[in-house]
Amino acid sequence: MPMITKIIIDKKGNINYYKKGDFHSLFGVLKEKDIKSGIVKSNIDKEFLVFDANFVDNIHEIKRGPATSHEKDIGLIIATTGIGLNSNVVDAGSGCGKLAAYLSKISCNVTSYEINNEFYEIAKQNIENLKLKVKLKNKNIYEGIEEKDLDLIMLDLLEPWKVTDHANKSLKSGAFLVAYLPTITQVIDFVKSLEDKFYIWKVSEVLEREWSVEGLKVRPKNQMLGHTAFLVFTRKI
Repeated sequence: MPMITKIIIDKKGNINYYKKGDFHSLFGVLKEKDIKSGIVKSNIDKEFLVFDANFVDNIHEIKRGPATSHEKDIGLIIATTGIGLNSNVVDAGSGCGKLAAYLSKISCNVTSYEINNEFYEIAKQNIENLKLKVKLKNKNIYEGIEEKDLDLIMLDLLEPWKVTDHANKSLKSGAFLVAYLPTITQVIDFVKSLEDKFYIWKVSEVLEREWSVEGLKVRPKNQMLGHTAFLVFTRKI
């Protein structure tokens, strides 16, 4: 899959993800040889803003399978757990690999479990296309975790309480076990499974509202991104 190389924005503020070839739009054509970072004019003398694309642009182009974690939630996971370059991280289930991809931009030691064969192949292809280092396993994490001395276990599963005992054996003291859960009933069941092995650090959800800023016309946008999931942060005692 070709990577996005440039971001092209027209005078209406439309964002276009460019890969290769000539670029055609309502505001004219940009020849491939002329598409360079800066202000570029089309064949009908209309201006475009052009700049280099990076990881955050290309990850939006990955092949989707199941529902994915949202960036607003991923940011809280990374900030709260404090993982770094040398952190040992396990993620399950992989889904399309989006969360594992973001985690691998922080840590060089990310392993992701996915039991579904179709999702595993999607995640594998996406990780390869993004040129990231993630160890993918087509295994059921409910049956056990092979990795030890972990700093973070991130669970995006229907029944994360089935992993609690395995996580207790694999995590360092003070390390994080985090569950990404759409419903509050899942949160209740997961918390019940923790017993005296884990301390509940916090339970959160992130709500995001963008603002429109046009000169003196400043206001919140009409729609906001509300509930996507509850994040249950726990730490091994």
